[in-house]
Amino acid sequence: MGPLAGKTALVTGGGTGIGLASAKRLAAEGAHVFITGRRGAELDAAVEAIGSTMSTAVAGDIANLADLDRLYEVIRNRGKGLDVLFANASAAEFMPLADITEEHFDTYFGINVRGTLFTVQKALPVLTDGASVILNGSTNADSGAPAFGVYAASKASTRSFARTWANELKERGIRVNSIAPGPTETPGLSGLQADAEHAAEFKRYLASQVPLGRLARPDEIAAAVLFLASDQSSFITGSNLYVDGGLNQI
Repeated sequence: MGPLAGKTALVTGGGTGIGLASAKRLAAEGAHVFITGRRGAELDAAVEAIGSTMSTAVAGDIANLADLDRLYEVIRNRGKGLDVLFANASAAEFMPLADITEEHFDTYFGINVRGTLFTVQKALPVLTDGASVILNGSTNADSGAPAFGVYAASKASTRSFARTWANELKERGIRVNSIAPGPTETPGLSGLQADAEHAAEFKRYLASQVPLGRLARPDEIAAAVLFLASDQSSFITGSNLYVDGGLNQI
């Protein structure tokens, strides 16, 4: 019996990367995990990897409010509420200031800020008192990486949301925290570059900037998610947990 035995969790963007690793870990510790994402084939593979008895996939886009309504209807119909919400889904693209378009801004704020906001807002009726809400932030919220301004600003919003929502939801005993992963070995990180050769060079550069000398593994970020999801962090709310190999600390 793990620390999440009998609990129900939701991981957005749960088909790959940090989301999939977190869904696996939460399920391994006893939770029934709902996962959502835009690509059905990835979700099907994720359910197979997690285990069909411990997971349920609901395809959808967090930037689409109708998809969120449908997702929470499925969770509501299960009749056990929602004890853990990991609002993980986000997207990124390099774009220098001079080239930023309305479409670029609307796309990434639409997913990372609007999508995160309504993911949590629409969860409120099914969240149990004492639930844990975890928002996926980024070390980029604190840094000035060139051509990453829109993404960084969206993640700064995530950090602000965690503080405000922790205050708003405290009467229900709902804890809200964010995590700030450093560069992590995921398909999303590789996807920031045009091809495999550039992706490998990019990852070598990022690893060279991390004091621990490497990229994070998704399961290392998942361990932090589990900590914030469980009673091990029962006196922590409104915080931002860096899982960055020292990148923004040293």
